[in-house]
Amino acid sequence: MARPCDSGRPQVSHKMQDLQVQENFLPDSSTRSSKPCGKRTRPWVKVLAVLVMLVFLGAVAGVLCWYFTGDDRSTNELQEGKAVRVYSGHLSLGNVQYSRQFEDPRSKEFRSLAGKLEQMINSTCQTIPDLSPYFVNARIFDYSDGAQVLAYYFATFEVPPEDREVLTKFSEDALTRPLQEGILSMSRLSTRDVIVRSVTSSLANPDLVVAPEERDCYHALWAAGRLQEFTSPGYDGNGYPNNVHCQWVLRADQDHVIYLEFQDFNTDDDCGNDFVMVHDSLSPAEDDVITKKCGKRPSSHHLAVLSSGPVMLVTLLSDESARYRGFKATFHQLPRMTQCGGTLTAIAGNFSTPYYPAFYPPNINCVWTIKVPSDMKIRMKFEMFRMEEPGVQNRNCIKDYMEINEKRYCGDYPLLNLKFDVSEVQIRFHSDESHTDKGFVGKYAAFNPSNPCPGEFACRSGLCISQSLRCDGWNDCGDLSDELNCHCGPDQFTCANGICKPKLWTCDRVNDCGDFSDEKACECDKDQWKCADGNCIPKEQACDGKLNCADGSDEAVCEEATVCTQFNFRCADGTCVHRANAECDGQKDCDDGSDENNCFPGCGTQPFKQSRIVGGMSADVGEWPWQISLHFQTYGHVCGASVISEDWLVSAAHCFLDMYDDSSSWLAYGGLNFQGEPTVQLRKIKQIIKHPRYNEDTYDYDIAVLRLERPFDLRPKLQPICLPDVSHTFPAGKSCWVTGWGAMYEGGSSSISLQKAEVKIINDTVCSVVTEGQVTSRMLCCGYLTGAIDACQGDSGGPLSCQEKGKWFLAGIVSWGEGCARKNKPGVYSRVTKLREWIREQTSL
Repeated sequence: MARPCDSGRPQVSHKMQDLQVQENFLPDSSTRSSKPCGKRTRPWVKVLAVLVMLVFLGAVAGVLCWYFTGDDRSTNELQEGKAVRVYSGHLSLGNVQYSRQFEDPRSKEFRSLAGKLEQMINSTCQTIPDLSPYFVNARIFDYSDGAQVLAYYFATFEVPPEDREVLTKFSEDALTRPLQEGILSMSRLSTRDVIVRSVTSSLANPDLVVAPEERDCYHALWAAGRLQEFTSPGYDGNGYPNNVHCQWVLRADQDHVIYLEFQDFNTDDDCGNDFVMVHDSLSPAEDDVITKKCGKRPSSHHLAVLSSGPVMLVTLLSDESARYRGFKATFHQLPRMTQCGGTLTAIAGNFSTPYYPAFYPPNINCVWTIKVPSDMKIRMKFEMFRMEEPGVQNRNCIKDYMEINEKRYCGDYPLLNLKFDVSEVQIRFHSDESHTDKGFVGKYAAFNPSNPCPGEFACRSGLCISQSLRCDGWNDCGDLSDELNCHCGPDQFTCANGICKPKLWTCDRVNDCGDFSDEKACECDKDQWKCADGNCIPKEQACDGKLNCADGSDEAVCEEATVCTQFNFRCADGTCVHRANAECDGQKDCDDGSDENNCFPGCGTQPFKQSRIVGGMSADVGEWPWQISLHFQTYGHVCGASVISEDWLVSAAHCFLDMYDDSSSWLAYGGLNFQGEPTVQLRKIKQIIKHPRYNEDTYDYDIAVLRLERPFDLRPKLQPICLPDVSHTFPAGKSCWVTGWGAMYEGGSSSISLQKAEVKIINDTVCSVVTEGQVTSRMLCCGYLTGAIDACQGDSGGPLSCQEKGKWFLAGIVSWGEGCARKNKPGVYSRVTKLREWIREQTSL
């Protein structure tokens, strides 16, 4: 059995290093407006909008419901009840020499050229039959240098509610052809000194478009040989302001690209309101988006992106939500990549997308040709493969993709193994003009087809595994080829599909076989009643007033029951509720209301839920608002805990042994998602109360309650979890969630971000077998007998959260286990229902 601070739980994590460099980037007062950063709204728009709302409230409400159906609707979507559509792009100018004066919208050069181009765009837009009735204006807002000077524009259209059916005509390319034909025609026939060579056009988010004279937060920066830095406004103070619209225009020398890396990134996690968007252009058009990000990124995983040319646009947009720190970014220029790919002739090697591990740039194509000796074949392994775009299905891989032998791969693969029965393979990588991603890193090796895996088993996928893993019930190959055509041993169960699984996995309410055959023989006959302990009794014996099941579960939820069992909630007046898990569900079952009286108000809710624990994933901000990080002295995170009220936490007793018993050495961090983030609530621990019957050898009664020195301020990101009544049942097979900042794998270091993993409660009989009889009635097993997902060092004391009728209950407390995520070694948790009365005695909750 594992010992605390040793190979078991907890294990003191490495101290977090404070990497927050506080530098603020502000506009040059000599060139920028002194007004605070923010979106500007014309006064007459506000007045008219108020009048419209007062007079036509019902109609406007209907329009709002109709129009705001997407996730990324603009906050300026409706002006005067009108739907706004904005196109943006650039005009390529053939006979204009670039001047640095073009970077200043107040200069004579900027205004003179802009006036001529705006006249061309306006004239053309007024002649387009479907769109011209709704055209407002067009503006030139920036320029960039290149093989030809590019002038960036936007064109605005407003559609009134009564004409909403025409919105379908505002397609992505509705303006492109008319604009090209009209402007190019005028350019050829005109005697003026402006020649337009080409035109691009794409829909843009209206919130991202700002006329030059309305820029309140705008920064023009040049990449140089050295690394440069910029930050969001308020980065070293109280965070960026509400309703901010900031733009950073990054420029590099010709034949160079821009490498941008966010050293620190912390915004609201709702990308519909606060976000940072990076464009591969100075135009905020949808076609030029490199990436759109929000939330908080751990310092160990920086966001890094590249442009395909010498310009890049970075935009920060926020609403009126709580302030966030913002970002600190660095950038520099790199020579444009002229070659991508090559011929690989070694027996083994690797290849990756350009600039990996940074995001690959847009508009790039690479071709690798792998050649090995003619008597050998090729296998490949991709441990990182991620090419995804928002709102794009990966079925046909029509955007970014890797293509091998005319088969395309895109999306997200945790592990991709490929085998080719040829000695030469060509790999093509393609990225289009918008939205890039992490890319891939691949390894290849040549193998002898007559003996592909010397001394090992050859999977169909080309992977080689140990012979000892053959027919052991585990999908080690990833394609099940190591589990086919097996002869099951005496300790194995033969699934209907022929696969062998350990007999322990039968009747655990988990579909281990894949065809449910390991669970089919576990149900009672149609004329039988299944007790909570799994035994079957005749149906007529259920609800007959007698305790026929050994655990009394046959009389627990009967309409006219007369017998009270351990599964019934006992009201304060002594009566019983004959309904499962009646407490804290918002429904009054007891006449005296006592089934709801002992529930902390608002417990078990997830106000911020949006749509590593070993094998887990990062949790959303505010998803588990009762999760607490306990720090000991200068060691950083050591254990987890759960909020049960403003003043009290619940954790594991083994976290507070020996030198860890001093309450003054502990700090509780609430509302925390990433270790080291500053905007959390910090409280000192006033008192540690361990269960008096806690056994250091067996981990029995592994529970402690902690009294805070001063109460938490309960907010959406910091809420208590509901405590279950002693009668509450968490049946075997029920899915619950374990959360914490513990090690990502056995023996590994702690996670920076809060991790979550879905686990299943395991039958008590199976739990006793796999733990060799070491569990008591105060313990429960949870996880998967297949391993792979489990709590680990540093997760101790954290919650096992189970949902019941919309509320989350504390079913268990991370206690102990043999290693982390091992096969047939699930995690063991303190069973809260068996310790509920002790919690009540100590806390009065």
